[in-house]
Amino acid sequence: MNEKIIKIKNIDPKELFGLRNKNLDFIKSSFPKLKIITRGDEIKVFGDDKLLLEFESKIQIIFNYYLEYNSISENEIKALIKSDSINDVKTSKKSYGAILHGVGGKPIKAKTINQRKIVDSILKNDMVFAIGPAGTGKTYTGVALAVKALKDREVKRIILTRPAIEAGENLGFLPGDLKEKLDPYMQPLYDALRDMIPTEKLNDYIEKGTIQIAPLAFMRGRTLDNAFVILDEGQNTTHAQMKMFLTRMGKNAKFLLTGDPGQVDLPRRSISGLKEACLLNISDFLPFRFKIKPSYFNLSKTDLIVCLLTLYFSHSFFSELRNEPTWYFPITISSIIIL
Repeated sequence: MNEKIIKIKNIDPKELFGLRNKNLDFIKSSFPKLKIITRGDEIKVFGDDKLLLEFESKIQIIFNYYLEYNSISENEIKALIKSDSINDVKTSKKSYGAILHGVGGKPIKAKTINQRKIVDSILKNDMVFAIGPAGTGKTYTGVALAVKALKDREVKRIILTRPAIEAGENLGFLPGDLKEKLDPYMQPLYDALRDMIPTEKLNDYIEKGTIQIAPLAFMRGRTLDNAFVILDEGQNTTHAQMKMFLTRMGKNAKFLLTGDPGQVDLPRRSISGLKEACLLNISDFLPFRFKIKPSYFNLSKTDLIVCLLTLYFSHSFFSELRNEPTWYFPITISSIIIL
C-alpha cells in the first residue's frame, strides 16, 4: 500500500470540507478503496498507485474550482468527480446571480451546476434540450428564465405547453370549459409561475394572452414569434408531435424542451419523440458548416434551425440539393444539457 500527501494551499480546509465534514465524507465515499486521512492543511491518502493518481487529479480539479468560485457544494463535488477537467462544469459568472426576484422579493437563482448550464445555454442558443430526472429543477429554472425574458422585454409572450397524458391512470372526461379541463395537467407550471409573479398580475397576463398555457395538440399551424416557449414533459411526445413542435419556431423565439426519458407514459410500442430528438447529437454539428442551396440564401438563422431539425424527422430535405451549387453557413443550432 502506497502513501500520497497532498497539500491544501490558499484554501480554508473547514470551508472546503463543509459543515461537519459533509463534503469530505462524500469524497471518501467516492473512493472506497482508498484510506483518506486529513490533518490541518494536509490530505494523506493510502492505496494503489493507479487510484492515488486518479484521486490526486480529481482533488486538484476540486481545488481549482474552489479557488475560482470561492465556494463549493456537495452537488458540485459530485459533478467534479465525474468530470475530466474544470471546463466540463465551468459556467459563466452571470449564471451565479439571481435570475430574477420573485414574489416578496425572493431571489430565484440556479442552485446546481447543471441549472447554471441551462442559464448559460439559453443565453447562447435558440433551442435547448434539458434532460434529467424528476427534481433537478428543469421546469422551474426554465420558467424563471422565461419570466425574466418577459420582464426585460426580450420577448412579448411566454408559451408553456406539455402533452396531456395521465401517469398510469385514466381520469376520463373532465368537467368544465377548456381551461378547467387542462388545469390538472398544467399545475406544475402554475406552481412555478405563482412563485415568480403576483397572483393578480399573473391572472392579468393569462387573460390577455401574454402568458399562454396550452396542450401540445393546439400548437399545430402556429408560428411562435417573439416568444419564450417551454415544452415540459417532452418524453411524452410522439414522433409526430415532436416534429410538429420543433417546426413552430419563429423569429426571435427561444425554445426550451425538458423531459425525463425514464418516465415515459406513452402507450406500449410508442416511441418517445424526445428520445428520437436526442439521438440527433446536435453538438456534433456545431463545428461544421452546412451546405444550403442558393434559394435558401436569404433564410434567417431560425429558419435554418427549423430546416435542419425537420431533416431529422424527414429525409426529403437533402434530396433537393443534388447537383446544385452550394453556399456555406456557420450556425449554432442548440445545446443538450443532461442533468
